[in-house]
Amino acid sequence: MDRWAGKVAVVTGASSGIGAATAKSLAKAGMTVVGLARRVERVEELKKELPSSVQGSLHAVKCDVSKEDDILKTFKWIEQKFGGVDVLINNAGILRDCSLVEADTQKVREVLDTNVMGLVLCSREAFQSMKKRSVDGHIVHINSIAGHQVPNFPRLNIYPASKHAVTAITETMRQELKAEGTKIKVTSISPGGVRTEIIPEEFLTAEMPMLESEDIAEAVLYVVGTPPHVQVHELTIKPVGEMF
Repeated sequence: MDRWAGKVAVVTGASSGIGAATAKSLAKAGMTVVGLARRVERVEELKKELPSSVQGSLHAVKCDVSKEDDILKTFKWIEQKFGGVDVLINNAGILRDCSLVEADTQKVREVLDTNVMGLVLCSREAFQSMKKRSVDGHIVHINSIAGHQVPNFPRLNIYPASKHAVTAITETMRQELKAEGTKIKVTSISPGGVRTEIIPEEFLTAEMPMLESEDIAEAVLYVVGTPPHVQVHELTIKPVGEMF
């Protein structure tokens, strides 16, 4: 991670779970971290969990990635404040409880707007920042094993489809980044079950193997910390004993 010291990392969905753990880990690793979230006060609270020497490296910004105007304003602010983006962690993701056959239109739209469009638009803005400054940056998508298969869990509705889209987007971006003549990397990290707020309560209380958010944050540090000639395209992480 030495080559990223002092560089700027943007983490979406940084208020809890994987995003919060990742924001803290990147700050501890020496990066200037901009944590985006709708609940921005929770990102501010994360500073108290950091050593005093790095608390100033974490910056909380209110941003709803399902809204393009929010994304554009936020990335413009980051450019004005820090010069641009070097690493983007697309972590923001939601799950809405409903079935497809009786779908609530608004709930389905919210999932797609956050999990797919938010990821695409944040990646676009990060890429433009990297290209403008000739930076060989890194874009990391927090995907899911649901992006490679459809778990037989009730009421996941459009969520697996949104994560399958992330799998396809990752490869599309890899091809486009190469065609652009850049050495910008893109990586998909696909965890199994992780103990976070997105998981329905019945799964958390069941005796089901789970990863912790910090496990995924460590994976982010690994892929971002690889040498410039190494690109981890897909990293799948499952808890021991997972049933799917």
